[in-house]
Amino acid sequence: MALLLPKRIKYRKAFRGKRRGPARGGTRLAFGEFGLKALENGWITAAQIEACRVAISRSLTRGGKSWLRIFPDKPCTVHGQEKPMGSGKGLVDHWVAVVKRGRILFEVSGIPEVLVREAFRFAACKLPLRTRMVTRREEAGV
Repeated sequence: MALLLPKRIKYRKAFRGKRRGPARGGTRLAFGEFGLKALENGWITAAQIEACRVAISRSLTRGGKSWLRIFPDKPCTVHGQEKPMGSGKGLVDHWVAVVKRGRILFEVSGIPEVLVREAFRFAACKLPLRTRMVTRREEAGV
C-alpha cells in the first residue's frame, strides 16, 4: 500500500492552520457523473484516502472510472511519547489533506447509481467527516 505524499515541499513542517469556512474551489463535479461531497471541515489522512480509494475501486469491477480530487500535502508532526516539553517541533509523522465543507472528494462514472451509492457508503465509513453523494443531474437543477 503506497500512501500518497508530495515529492517535494517548500517547508518541511507546517503550521496547523484554520479549518473553518466553506471550500473555495473543487465544489462542482468536474470529471464523473457522481461525486462524494464533504459536509464538514477537517483533515483526511493519506491512509484514510487510500482506504476510500480501495473501497471505491472494489465496487468498480464491472468497469467504470474513479477520480481522486484531494491530495495530502500538509505534514503533521508528533513528539515522542516521553519527550519533555520544549525542544522544538516534532518530526513529520503523516500527511493530511485539508478538506472544507462543500469540497468534492471522489468522483465516479460508468457504473449504475445503485452501485455508486453502495461504493460511496463504504468509502464514507472510512472518513472522519460527514459526506453526501451528489450527481450531475442535481447540479444541473433537474
